[in-house]
Amino acid sequence: MAGFRSLARQVRDPRGDLALRRYSLRKCLERFAPYGHRATWDHLCARHGIEPEDRAPDPGRLIRALEELEEARAVWLAYETGFAERRRREKHDGLRRPGAFDDWHRRTWGGYGIAHCDDPGVHPSAPLAEVLGRLIAALGAKPGAGCPVCTGTGIVWRQDLDREPWAGPVCTGCGIVVPRPVLTAGALTRARGALTRKLTASAA
Repeated sequence: MAGFRSLARQVRDPRGDLALRRYSLRKCLERFAPYGHRATWDHLCARHGIEPEDRAPDPGRLIRALEELEEARAVWLAYETGFAERRRREKHDGLRRPGAFDDWHRRTWGGYGIAHCDDPGVHPSAPLAEVLGRLIAALGAKPGAGCPVCTGTGIVWRQDLDREPWAGPVCTGCGIVVPRPVLTAGALTRARGALTRKLTASAA
């Protein structure tokens, strides 16, 4: 199975068939897709003027989309290196049991769904590397009341997410499933309260 860098070379190959180069970019998303496969593809297409179903898109647009993906992947790989080093230190010091933060990281290992967007058509508009930088900064800071990506406070609790965890806080502004460790207990309570009010209103 081809790795990310091998697929990236195929996207850049000027002798390659355009349909194959597009296919290789889509395959890159099986190795690294911060918003999930479909939402990351929708994001790249929107930012770089690629028609999602175009089988022979402009090669310059494909390469620019790949470059954005590579920049974000470099940010994430640097973060994962630091995370692995921290865990080694903690294990050396006798801290074997991972906490809630590490549980979130386990589900995003490899870079899939780091800032998962449950609705593929609703995702942040900023460059992927910028979004990941904001998220990583929030993971290293004290919990806050708003979304670490768009700073919005419109966060609602969803119980029907399409991947693990099957329930969690979702930002109504940029669409990401907000990692629980970056939110205060109060923000999580308000998100759950918004769901309760919605269910009560629906039943009325």
